[in-house]
Amino acid sequence: MHGISRKPPTDEDQAASSLKAAKLRDLHAQMLNFHRNKIYTKEAMEISASMLELNPEHYTGWNYRKLAVQFHLNQLPGNGDDSQSIQSILTQELRVVENALRRNHKSYGAWHHRKWVLSKGYLSTDRELRLLDMFCKLDSRNFHMWNYRRFIASLRKMPDEEELKYTTGIIEDNFSNYSAWHYRSVLLCKLMEKKVSGYDAEEIVLKDEYEFVRSALFTDPDDQSGWFYHLWLLEKTLQYEPALISSWPPQGSNLHLSHGACSTGPQPFPEVHFQSKGRMFPLILYFSEPVNCLSSSTVTAECECHTFTNLIWRALSASPQHFSQAWMTYIEFPDNIDLSKACSVSVTVAGAPEITSLSGKPLSKCCHLSFSVRTPSDSSVHSEVDGHHKISWSEENFMVHSEVFQSSFLHMLRSSIGVEKVDNKDTSDWRMDIISNEVAYCQELLLAMDCKIGKLTLVRLLMARSMLVSNGNMDDGTEVRYEDIVKLYDGLKKMDPVHVCYYEDQCSLALLKQVISDVESLAKHCGQYREPSSPASKPYSFLRLNGLLISRIGFMENFLWVQMLDLSHNKLRDIEGLEALQLLVCLKLSHNRIRSFTSLEPLKLLSSLKVLDISHNEIGAHSIDTRRHLCASPLTHSVENEWRLDELVDEDGTQKENWDAYLLFKDLKLVQLDIAGNPVANYRLRSFIVKLMPSLHWLDAEITIR
Repeated sequence: MHGISRKPPTDEDQAASSLKAAKLRDLHAQMLNFHRNKIYTKEAMEISASMLELNPEHYTGWNYRKLAVQFHLNQLPGNGDDSQSIQSILTQELRVVENALRRNHKSYGAWHHRKWVLSKGYLSTDRELRLLDMFCKLDSRNFHMWNYRRFIASLRKMPDEEELKYTTGIIEDNFSNYSAWHYRSVLLCKLMEKKVSGYDAEEIVLKDEYEFVRSALFTDPDDQSGWFYHLWLLEKTLQYEPALISSWPPQGSNLHLSHGACSTGPQPFPEVHFQSKGRMFPLILYFSEPVNCLSSSTVTAECECHTFTNLIWRALSASPQHFSQAWMTYIEFPDNIDLSKACSVSVTVAGAPEITSLSGKPLSKCCHLSFSVRTPSDSSVHSEVDGHHKISWSEENFMVHSEVFQSSFLHMLRSSIGVEKVDNKDTSDWRMDIISNEVAYCQELLLAMDCKIGKLTLVRLLMARSMLVSNGNMDDGTEVRYEDIVKLYDGLKKMDPVHVCYYEDQCSLALLKQVISDVESLAKHCGQYREPSSPASKPYSFLRLNGLLISRIGFMENFLWVQMLDLSHNKLRDIEGLEALQLLVCLKLSHNRIRSFTSLEPLKLLSSLKVLDISHNEIGAHSIDTRRHLCASPLTHSVENEWRLDELVDEDGTQKENWDAYLLFKDLKLVQLDIAGNPVANYRLRSFIVKLMPSLHWLDAEITIR
């Protein structure tokens, strides 16, 4: 129980405990005998009741009583029409449960059994509210009691407004009540969703709730229950319907298709180039949050004289739940369409209830995207990585964008696709007002005391305000200083070293946000790369985020154009999110903290990837990568693809240890790979990879010999 300290048992306590254990063993043996032989006599019921009063956690005992109660109900004359007899049996059962709960009011089995009894009907729930009040006085934070209260409120069809008032009283009596705060959030969601009178204006409701929780925060800043509720309010404030926020090709662009396998370097917007081995190119849609159900029935694409039917949309996510922020399909022009002249393409994402986000919100607004496509007459330049020329990643080969390209390049990155990110100007104002007010109150609180969770809340509020500004909302005039956000996270790392990995991840997002916040900052990290050993090839569009010491990547909607990405010399443990970069050809991940091949699972979705550098990581240093979900071994027969052991192991079967490398590399068409500097990188693994990938020409800077 909360607030009651444990004391070491005395000799008398231990003796009493031994007697109780002996009695309990005897009752348990008798109850199991009754259960086995289906004995439901009065004596058997009394013995099982005595056992459950001593040990309310005995699930088998409660299951036995369910069978016994049902047996006695079935034995009633008149097919169970005698309601008075039914009430007598069920009332007695409630007494047994109540006695058990007095022994342990956190018994899962007892609370579930009480629900089962009441679900039979015939009984009034008036006494249940009095019982709940009694248990609330014993321990107001007992979540079993709160769950049962929701059950009773549903049976009685109690108005949500009354229950909300109840939580107000409980919280005012004791701010430190996680269950009451949680119940309050559930009730408010229901009331706002139903637009009940007084709760139909989201702005007013949230402002009142911020003021209510602020009393708890200023009364006891070290108690976390109010801060968790404040975090829920912040998430609610920033919650929009899912929206289409980025695409490739970009909105309003002129796409030039040419022969080859990858796109060219950036051109003055709206000119965008893509090298294709035919009349086909990828279409990528990126949403504000993960959504599902993109299909040919919910997304249409058409040009002036043709409708692209039966488009197959693929979720660019390693998650098996089919929710993804990025979705991709391929559009192929038939031969009868003349692409020597620009052909306009229009894409429409229907505002359909089938498309929903993980939070359950539907995509209610119709989204439109348009661009033009043509095939230039001169498309002979080839830039496919063919293996004869190694990508050196040399510093002198990276050319930062000139000033001529900067404005047009930023235009391409942030080109609007006609989807409003907020409902209207008024909602922009009130959301920004709320966030700015909470920032001020939080800063005031931190002046009085050094509070860890208060600092964490402040940095979340600052990031939320920066997101509102970048989404086009009205700014309150205060400059977003990412240096202050990073400084706060550095302080949190020292105050709370146990959660340093979480703070590093969040700080990484702030650093990335700073990089993309303005054109001058972004221009320092992107440009064109050309390999001197291959002068005939066209340059790659690159993005360099190396040496930032980031442990997490994000904001992929800004980087759909990237072909060459340098993430070396950071603290990355996984690469979740990179699967959205479908134009990516070259990827450098050297000198990070990647611990296993399973951490690189998103690479399997990058069909254009040809060059990969994962050297000098920690792959093989740990027997099990506990930071990631465990990937099922093919040796357990739990994967769909065939495991060709006969082709990939020696006679002694020793190559089975490389099953995780097989799962990663078997479908990749790499031309160049670097794995040196990892503990797992030995001669046997290199031989295994060379045999696995026939396309591989360079392994650890050496030409492969087959």
